[in-house]
Amino acid sequence: MKSFTLMATTVLLASACAVNPVTGKNELSLMSTGDEVAIGEKNYPPSLQAQGGVYHVDLELQRYVSDVGNRLAAVSDNPQLPYEFSVINNPTPNAWALPGGKIAINRGLLLHLNDEAQLAAVLAHEIVHAAARHGAAQQSRGTLMQIGLGAIQAGSEGRQYQKYTDMASSLGMRAWLARYGRDDELESDRYGMIYMARAGYEPLAAVELQQTFLALSGDGDRDNQFSDLFSSHPPSLKRVKANQLTARSLVAGARFKRRFEAAMSGLAADAPAYKAARRASLALSKNDPENALRLLDQAVAAQPAESDFWRLRGDAWMTLKNLDNAELAYTTAISKNPRYYLGYLRRGELRYQRGAIDPGLSDIQRSYDLLATAKASYYLGITAQKRDQLQRAEGYLSAAANASGDVGERARRALSSLRLSTAPERFFKVDLGVNERGLLRVRLRNTSQAVLRAMQLRVIDLHRSAAVEVILPVDIVLSPGASGVLETGIGPVSGAQLSGRFQAEVVTASLVE
Repeated sequence: MKSFTLMATTVLLASACAVNPVTGKNELSLMSTGDEVAIGEKNYPPSLQAQGGVYHVDLELQRYVSDVGNRLAAVSDNPQLPYEFSVINNPTPNAWALPGGKIAINRGLLLHLNDEAQLAAVLAHEIVHAAARHGAAQQSRGTLMQIGLGAIQAGSEGRQYQKYTDMASSLGMRAWLARYGRDDELESDRYGMIYMARAGYEPLAAVELQQTFLALSGDGDRDNQFSDLFSSHPPSLKRVKANQLTARSLVAGARFKRRFEAAMSGLAADAPAYKAARRASLALSKNDPENALRLLDQAVAAQPAESDFWRLRGDAWMTLKNLDNAELAYTTAISKNPRYYLGYLRRGELRYQRGAIDPGLSDIQRSYDLLATAKASYYLGITAQKRDQLQRAEGYLSAAANASGDVGERARRALSSLRLSTAPERFFKVDLGVNERGLLRVRLRNTSQAVLRAMQLRVIDLHRSAAVEVILPVDIVLSPGASGVLETGIGPVSGAQLSGRFQAEVVTASLVE
């Protein structure tokens, strides 16, 4: 068996090699380019939503960044990928790429760049990650042992990696953006600079960025701000030196500083407004809504088109229990950016709690369609349960139950209650016995993680010519893992008859609050 496993694994490795479009080398990959494109297209929209949504205030800046990215992608070694470039409304300095050419850069990182060549350095680096299939190779290496022979035995020719592909397509953004290996980073640095030179940019801009990031990585006061960027793109002196050698071998290019400054002028002008909003968010976290509103007045006055400022105003009014003002603020946030989930979720939850169930659920469903959050899943789940749509309810609540915190706890209780109502026998282990008078005795053990009340027990006697079923009312409360004994009064019964003659199960139970 061991030799067969080794042979099968060897076959898998041999057949899973693919050519790296950037380097031309054979590398491990358990998915096709088509699979990668599909995975990127599936994960890109929710990843953008989860990170803050597309930066909507300045669409010209979006177009500018896309133009720079597309100029670089056109001279890459994998230009046929369906590249997309987005600026995310997020103050954290970061950039990332998903398989298939889906690339994003936070507005927070843009503010740390000096010219278009440095922007090109960031985007070119991410283009190489996508073009060289680094994410797919990383996941292939990391999950190969988990797949084992199942990948080989998964089906007919053409579907041997389907199990892996299905699993990979369901991975969230965090799984794809785990820390890249040293070789991947060096490869992205080198070829990114080559792409910069091909597109007419100054390759030294990439060296400057690495030097800046290396200095910041050792700055204790600012390390947290760049932690996401450094976790997936760790800077090092070795990288800086390697990039310096690469830059010397390439033709010099342009900086396009004025063009960059013109494109960035709006974002730079709004920087004080976003700083005020960050201070307002901090004030809310300290339960100081009055100060938060004062700061948000400043932010809105400077940039009234920013949806987040209005959404934060709604949060502040909620803290002050002024529900009318809160709903109005959330409605304004939605009108400013109708393509971002959080305004809908906030207003939907508020409407639901105020008794406007249908309008609330409409908002919550809209938010869910944009980003399937645990909170939206919880509300949709409990509503489906109330409407006897039990299969849908279980799906929503199962998703929400994976969350931490209060929402996850509420979802787990609701899910347990739902399952108790449809299949209570799943929560109790039943053992049959005989008491000292020869009557049937049933021992119940609570196998769940909640306190349960068993209320009805079904006992089936198979010894008769026709099975006889008895429903017995009971009332026993059991903590998780606890057991209790029920006297049925059925009998007399000999011990030898138990296993073949009787069956018993709980048919009605409930959660104990």
